[in-house]
Amino acid sequence: MKIQAEVSLYPLRIRELSDPIVRFCEILRSHGLDVQTRSMSTLAAGESNDLFGALQDGFERLAQENQLVMDVKISNACPDTAKQNAEIERMD
Repeated sequence: MKIQAEVSLYPLRIRELSDPIVRFCEILRSHGLDVQTRSMSTLAAGESNDLFGALQDGFERLAQENQLVMDVKISNACPDTAKQNAEIERMD
């Protein structure tokens, strides 16, 4: 089943927040997901098994080096990320 997640990752007690977030997005992509970063969250879309596995893998790998909070919203009713971004680009 195709699903989409909006993920916000909050590394705690570190000065440079972007490094763990960039690594997290790379992990999501390595699982074959369509990943779109935004200013406060990341959209990831793909097959449910891939997405859930990627979220677990990313959290566990980063949690070995950082304290984290991960906020996730998951839906099977959201439009596909690639289609959504194409529509936004056409409106610009």
